[in-house]
Amino acid sequence: MNGLDSPLRGRGFSAALGRLPTGAKVFLILVGALLPLALIALFTTLQTTRSADDEARERLSVTAQESAGNLENLLANHVAQLGEALAALERNPEDAPSCTRLAGTYAAQGQAHFVVLDRRGRTLCGRAFDQIRMADTPRSDVAARIVPGGLLLRISGSDGATATAYYPRDLLAGLARPSGFVPEYGAALIGHGDRLTLRALKDNGPLDRGKSLRSNLGIDDLALETTMPGAPITSPLVIATVLLVVMWIAAAAIGWFVVDILLIRPLRQLRSSVANYQPGDVIDTERLGPIPAQEIRELGDTFSDISRTVQAHEADLAKGLVQQTRLTREVHHRVKNNLQVISSLINFHARAAKGEEAANAYASIQRRVDALAVVHRHHYAEMEENRGLELRSVIGELAANLRATASEQARGMGITLEVESLLVTQDVAIAVSFLLTEIIELAVSCNSAAQIRISIKAPEDADRAVLRVSSPALVGGPVFEGLVDKRYGRVLLGLARQLRTQLHHDPLVGAYETTIAITGRF
Repeated sequence: MNGLDSPLRGRGFSAALGRLPTGAKVFLILVGALLPLALIALFTTLQTTRSADDEARERLSVTAQESAGNLENLLANHVAQLGEALAALERNPEDAPSCTRLAGTYAAQGQAHFVVLDRRGRTLCGRAFDQIRMADTPRSDVAARIVPGGLLLRISGSDGATATAYYPRDLLAGLARPSGFVPEYGAALIGHGDRLTLRALKDNGPLDRGKSLRSNLGIDDLALETTMPGAPITSPLVIATVLLVVMWIAAAAIGWFVVDILLIRPLRQLRSSVANYQPGDVIDTERLGPIPAQEIRELGDTFSDISRTVQAHEADLAKGLVQQTRLTREVHHRVKNNLQVISSLINFHARAAKGEEAANAYASIQRRVDALAVVHRHHYAEMEENRGLELRSVIGELAANLRATASEQARGMGITLEVESLLVTQDVAIAVSFLLTEIIELAVSCNSAAQIRISIKAPEDADRAVLRVSSPALVGGPVFEGLVDKRYGRVLLGLARQLRTQLHHDPLVGAYETTIAITGRF
């Protein structure tokens, strides 16, 4: 499972990194690149502090050894002399030389006191002092107790006599003081859970660190604890460490800021200009200012040159489009005029025709030419907007022309229109005009007084409309079927194929129905 999860985690991290903005990526890269330098500087600082701690530890060891050695030698010597004097006085309470030697020893110390008592509490040597009652020492060979203001030593004899000595704190502090120049230190006697401070360190600050070393003095449970301040975490060291971190972050931030000013922000502005570009505009690179990198300025100039080239091409295309529109309008105008000329020529020849059949043939041709002319005339009128041909006006004019050009026998023909305001293309309008012309002529051929109803309707938002032509003259019968088979059937099917639809005939009702494509509503 671990082997399968690793690629997924990699893809997830890559995807998360890919979603970050470029500025954040640059900042993270710079932070990672500068991190080894920051770690080296921090390691150097810590190594310097560690070296200072080692030196402080060595000084503490030397100081503790010297102080403990002084106290241990003195107390061991005094314990031995007290023991000898106590033994001699137990054997002979009148042994004055032993007492004199002991008094001389303590007289050299100045502030120390001693007394030797028999088992009844009578003084055999020395003199009694107040501190003798401050400690409840057990009956043991040598007992050391810390009492308020000093140290009390008591040696017990074989028959109940005791030798007691008292050492005030100032005497012990002087004895424990190392010789020569000694840095700031602290000293304290510790025994049986009690503590006597001989020398106190100054008040430590929140960043000061102290190191302690305890040395056993070899007398009962007595020990000397020596304390020296470690390498202090001074404010300059803290400031240097904080400045190191600040400089690390600042270096990454400055690098990101420079990259953002020279690269990222100009690229973002250039992208915005390109994204908002519209054909015919010119991309302005002056908004980038003089700060961006030279490569980005050259890229911006390239985009600006391309936009000028596009602008020139747009102008040429617009000019060509105007000219092409003018030519197209001219062509449609000429076609419309030519169709009118052809219609006039057909009408002129129809008047000179001999026989009713020839006149009817000329009239049939003229109706089809008129249908085509109507479409071209409306198309020419709609060319400015180019939305399509309005089908109702086209069919309305077509119906008027058909009634106007009807023969004398068909003067009773009626055409009813129910056409919605729909828009169609020119090709659809031509095919619909021809289709309606053929169906109406078919109906008139079956019944010269035919009543014809034309409807074109389309549902809302539909792209096709239903074209329906109905008339009693279109009901199935021998005359109708003969005309369809001989003349009109193939034409109607061809026009339906041109409209890309099917033409349906209902012989019982007398109606033709089909669908046509529309482009919208008027």
